[in-house]
Amino acid sequence: MSDTLTQSRELSELYKIRFSEEELPRKNAIWKVLCEDFFSKYISENDVVLDVACGYGEFSNNIKSKRKITVDLNMDAKAYLNSDVEFNYCSATELSRVCNNEIDRAFTSNFLEHLPDKDALDTVIGEVFSALKPGGKFIIMGPNLRYLAGEYWDFYDHHLGLTHLSLGEALRLKGFEIEMSIDKFLPYTTQGALPTHPLLVKIYLKVPLIWKLLGKQFFIVAQKPLT
Repeated sequence: MSDTLTQSRELSELYKIRFSEEELPRKNAIWKVLCEDFFSKYISENDVVLDVACGYGEFSNNIKSKRKITVDLNMDAKAYLNSDVEFNYCSATELSRVCNNEIDRAFTSNFLEHLPDKDALDTVIGEVFSALKPGGKFIIMGPNLRYLAGEYWDFYDHHLGLTHLSLGEALRLKGFEIEMSIDKFLPYTTQGALPTHPLLVKIYLKVPLIWKLLGKQFFIVAQKPLT
């Protein structure tokens, strides 16, 4: 337990360094557009959604669904979540403590690269697989090492190098079927020089050709088989 508490404190301090309070409203405005104009295509208002490593809740606060369950090891996350979002102080490697075979859609963004190694990745994927209902989907967004080279390691807590292809293999090994794999989706980070005004994000999402020019994150939808 002491190791978990230490990790929680470290996450809290790191995110305070990385994301200032002044920056959070801008990030939330971006995610509001992403949820309304893109992720809502994959998540219905009747779904039970699990947000794995929810961070400051930008996804869960803005997506519309019947029930929203989040997990994170940063206790600070709870304070940023809306009242309709359930928070669980839990590691992604222990999702069975929270849910099992009841989730319609699991989501994670910019998290898997923070895992310490491939054994941990295999555990997380297996836990998500168990949490999903048959036919449920795991929606994943993250930086694509294939297009980032040294930039990938600019964040202190990046440990695991992943591409859309390597992650696809890991998902299939755990029983998932790949429904969609986009190698270039969003730019690497909202902290870069690219414009992030919500209107520009709306335009960006409508023009996939631009993704090929500016996108450095993958977007994957993996499905748990019906049988």
